[in-house]
Amino acid sequence: MSKLTMDKLVALCKGRGIIFAGSEIYGGMGNTWDYGPVGVEIKNNIKRAWWKRFVQESENSFGVDAAILMNSRVWDASGHTASFSDPKMDCKKCKSRMRADTLISAHAKGKINPDTMTNEQMQDYISEHKLACPKCGACEWTPIRQFNLMFETNRGVTDESQNKIYLRPETAQGEFVNFLSVQRSMRAKVPFGIAQVGKAFRNEVTPGNFIFRTIEFEQMEHQLFCKSEESESFYNTYKEKAMRFLLDLGFDKEHLRFKDHDKLAHYASAACDIQFLYPMGWEELNGIHNRGEWDLSRHQEYSGKSMLYTDPFTGEKYLPNVVEYSIGADRLMLAVLCEAFDEETLEGGETRSLLRLSPALAAYKVAVLPLQKNLSDAAKPIYEKLKKQFMTAYDDAGSIGKRYRRQDEIGTPLCVTVDFDTLNDNTVTVRERDSMQQKRVKADEVAAMVADAVKF
Repeated sequence: MSKLTMDKLVALCKGRGIIFAGSEIYGGMGNTWDYGPVGVEIKNNIKRAWWKRFVQESENSFGVDAAILMNSRVWDASGHTASFSDPKMDCKKCKSRMRADTLISAHAKGKINPDTMTNEQMQDYISEHKLACPKCGACEWTPIRQFNLMFETNRGVTDESQNKIYLRPETAQGEFVNFLSVQRSMRAKVPFGIAQVGKAFRNEVTPGNFIFRTIEFEQMEHQLFCKSEESESFYNTYKEKAMRFLLDLGFDKEHLRFKDHDKLAHYASAACDIQFLYPMGWEELNGIHNRGEWDLSRHQEYSGKSMLYTDPFTGEKYLPNVVEYSIGADRLMLAVLCEAFDEETLEGGETRSLLRLSPALAAYKVAVLPLQKNLSDAAKPIYEKLKKQFMTAYDDAGSIGKRYRRQDEIGTPLCVTVDFDTLNDNTVTVRERDSMQQKRVKADEVAAMVADAVKF
């Protein structure tokens, strides 16, 4: 990963159909990105792996898919309409808008945490150290102001009926407002979890680190509802469970670390991030929070509906505490690509670029490559059989070496080469991505080999 730069990764993603700039033919739109044919498969596989681990394999966990547009009172209850903002300022010369805390973090290199500073303290730091605009180099800033991060829109077809609503800035509230409905319909007993994967939107200025922070993104969140006396234990359990998930995806433990929050929200008793060593340094990958009963109590207050849970054995009524685990699918996608990217020098001096993706995350699990185009009659039946079970690529253009390289660059774990011996004995050559070792097997054995390789 030390060889990787963000520019190099962006070029690979664009050239191999992983991620494209949003609205590119119109000159783009800042901080928006489109997932290409390869990228959408990798991202979907990331979401499937997360869902399998935290819903399918977790006892007493249930999924929801809540609406993006919610009653505006939801955001009053959550505190977003009153305090969900970033400290921003404008460059007087080029008019660019920047986050003050981001500028300070870049300059301080971890020696100072701007999250613990007031606006006045940040203003003084920027002036004292003469922090310049990264776009034009000027050191002339407007005063820091707090900008609400929610996108506003209106519901209604006439001016009289319009009501202000918001694109959701997080998915968690969809889990909280559905707490009683899930509990009743699934007859769930505390402790139980509600999970969701969905889009969220934040109108924020970003530093341009590719898909690390964007205005439209996808979150994977799990809320565990438990008794207050059990929340600390579940908090520690979810810290380890979140770390284990990343390690099982193939991350090097040296590239991950826990970072406790320096400043807790007033309702939280504990909060930490798992940080990843991105090309731009250590940054947040996911968060785990012990949120107490604050979320359910706020929705109970603002909705006027009781959110109390009744213990079926003791008859006790209480508001459960919430232990939250939240990770961005896009941010995890970036970390996965950074961790998987590799370049190695082969015999003869050739450089091979590849993505050492976990086979479970690879866009294509296997590629079928006829040695020559006139072997397509033998190769196509193998391809047709494999694609019924797995995402399978078929490529007959160019030399076999170049085709191997193309599959290496998108992370395809296995390549199946069909040659003239296949016509005689129905055997094929299976090449493994990372080691490049080749093995001769019966064509009928390939599906089982792929299935074994992609288990998660």
